Amino acid sequence: MNEWIPVRDRSRRVWLLTATLVAALLCPVVNQAHGPDATKKGSKLDRVLQKASDEGDTSPKRVIVRARPGRSADVADRVKKRGDRVETDHRRLEAFTATVRGEDLQALNADPDVEGVSVDAVVTADGSEDNSSRYSDAQNLLTASLGLVNTEYDGDQVGVAVIDSGLEQSEDLSGGRADRFFDFTTDGRAAHPYDDYGHGTHVATLIAGRGKDSEVEVIRLNKGKPIKVTVARFSGVAPKARVISLKVLDENGGGYTSSVLQAIEFAIENRDKLKIDVINLSLGHPVYESPDTDPLVRAVEDAVRAGIIVVASAGNYGMNQETGAIGYAGITSPGNAPSAITVGALDTQDTADHDDDTVATYSSRGPAWYSGLVKPDIVAPGSRLVAVGAFGGKLYNTHPERRVMGERADKKPRYLRLSGTSMAAAVTTGVVALMIEANRHAHDVPLTPNAVKAILEYTALPVASADPLSQGAGGLNGDGAVRLAEKIDPGAPVGTWWLDGPLSPWTVIDGDTLAWSQTVVWGNTVVWGNSVYENRVAWGQTVVWGTTVVWGSTVVWGATDLVWDDPSIWSQTVVWGNSLLGTANGTTLGPTTVVWGNVER
Repeated sequence: MNEWIPVRDRSRRVWLLTATLVAALLCPVVNQAHGPDATKKGSKLDRVLQKASDEGDTSPKRVIVRARPGRSADVADRVKKRGDRVETDHRRLEAFTATVRGEDLQALNADPDVEGVSVDAVVTADGSEDNSSRYSDAQNLLTASLGLVNTEYDGDQVGVAVIDSGLEQSEDLSGGRADRFFDFTTDGRAAHPYDDYGHGTHVATLIAGRGKDSEVEVIRLNKGKPIKVTVARFSGVAPKARVISLKVLDENGGGYTSSVLQAIEFAIENRDKLKIDVINLSLGHPVYESPDTDPLVRAVEDAVRAGIIVVASAGNYGMNQETGAIGYAGITSPGNAPSAITVGALDTQDTADHDDDTVATYSSRGPAWYSGLVKPDIVAPGSRLVAVGAFGGKLYNTHPERRVMGERADKKPRYLRLSGTSMAAAVTTGVVALMIEANRHAHDVPLTPNAVKAILEYTALPVASADPLSQGAGGLNGDGAVRLAEKIDPGAPVGTWWLDGPLSPWTVIDGDTLAWSQTVVWGNTVVWGNSVYENRVAWGQTVVWGTTVVWGSTVVWGATDLVWDDPSIWSQTVVWGNSLLGTANGTTLGPTTVVWGNVER
């Protein structure tokens, strides 16, 4: 039987429960205001391509064409006969990438074998422009804030596919422990690792860096006796996890959606060979269509159905850079994928104490555009995080003010300080690696992606100052997530209790006893109570997160119009609105600028 004690701010859970329940109302509101209006009724073109067609734009367009089952080859043949060029096949999605003339968009729209046509949108790394010069010099501050100072797990034998800008190897990475590199900016084949931007190296080492050049000796108590131990100040969360680097971003941190699709398909097809357990996607593009038709979202859902856990950044569109106003509905694709673990950024104020935690201003808030889903799922430390800097990368060489020395003054500064939801996603991926290892340590059947997501939400620590559309279920709780994962027996029959021992629903961090959220946000419904303590159909591998399932008596349904009682919370500061972002309509690599709009009730 579980033991319960009074803990700080249990009312936070009530606020999360009440406010999240009403977020279900966002779905019809968002869809009504912007779904049908985004493209012409019955059009198969996304809103970027529909706009180009309406304006008579005849310039070449890179597009992703999704066909009816079994008809992809026939559609591709017709594209070629019109003189357009097929670039890449996406077999698992029944789709292909092509460069077509603008005047041929309507031919694709009219083709009965075509289900949808999407711009091959530019994806960019989700690193913010946080130029603060402060960072913590404390030992293991990151792991301390996650409650992981004394964990016995280190991610050993867990494989993480990092789809990003590449990897520059160093003594901080395992190297000889089977880290792999494949370049999808060229032909997708194995190559010598490199990272000409530097974002991928930072993300990879936040997950699995050893912090070799930041090691110091400290005195700690062991059974009451002081002993010397070596501590790496800037180690990743799971320093023994294996990194499989799939490069899709170029030297400027940009790339095409089609490259990401290739990398995800490669990860699925080679999951067993490369022993891939998790995919980290610290990148994204603006939302141009419903997640039901978005190729990147569909690829993420495909990976989850294949049993791979997918962690995605929420995006860095949480604040208007000119006015400083907080904006909502800025979640990027693929962070809007229902089954992805979508992570926003938490600013810990460089302390392990959770009292001063806030959701970072740049972190994208929900709801997800078109679908109205409550996103992000959780938030995690993402501001001013220190990890390995790629000496050959643009970030390292153009931002000397962000370089951080290790412990050897005679060496070039080894580390780099970055902020963003990219970093938050990486930290979460590291915790997921620990969860997988902890569960494998005790059980033979693996945790499903849905079970991992439920554990992260259930054990999350609510942020007192944030609403559900900013924080999801709350802040990442490494200690709680790992302990709960260790206790769950995924081999237990559906409908039965699957904890193999007692568990207390709180975590002690920096001397404070913190209550878990004890809620799971299932789409727009809050599930609470003992739902995660039982093996349920919802935690199955083939169930899409948020779809209708039978919960029994553990679901609380609500119809309160709380969000619209105070529309100033989010409705007048929507990031996407009816406008597009300045991404050159996805046809060229370049910077993005946010265009803000309003939602009318």
